[in-house]
Amino acid sequence: MSSIAARSWQGPSAPERLALLREAKSIAIVGASDKPSRASYFVATYLQSSTRYRLYFVNPVVTEILGQPTYASLADLPESPDIVDVFRKDDDLPGVLAEAIAAKAKTLWLQLGSWHEGVAADAEAAGLTVVMDRCVKIEHARFHGGLHLAGFDTGVISSRRQVLA
Repeated sequence: MSSIAARSWQGPSAPERLALLREAKSIAIVGASDKPSRASYFVATYLQSSTRYRLYFVNPVVTEILGQPTYASLADLPESPDIVDVFRKDDDLPGVLAEAIAAKAKTLWLQLGSWHEGVAADAEAAGLTVVMDRCVKIEHARFHGGLHLAGFDTGVISSRRQVLA
């Protein structure tokens, strides 16, 4: 269901997403990659360096990402994650949801471009909060003043666009 016209589900509002991020203490990144060119690596790097979250990288193929051990599945985590941030293709989402429910996660967060109304309905029926087609890094940065056109905070407050050398 990637067509915008087919979208009927309504997710949490901006204040509700801010509350989710403020209340969360742990984030599991399902589909985390050790490849710097992947979006999940960029998000993990940002979260590791700019937030207080306990991060868990879920990837059954590699043993370490950004100096932290990886976990083969959500069932292997040492705690129930507050947010399960998903970087997987749509066909994998029902299985990820089943793992998130079993792991007693609170929120299922599907990254930019990921939209699955069936999974959202099933997740909400199981008591999870659902966020779809949004990036945890972008949302965190926008709520905490770290969003810039280049994807990072320049530390400069100006109404003029900065020219980066």
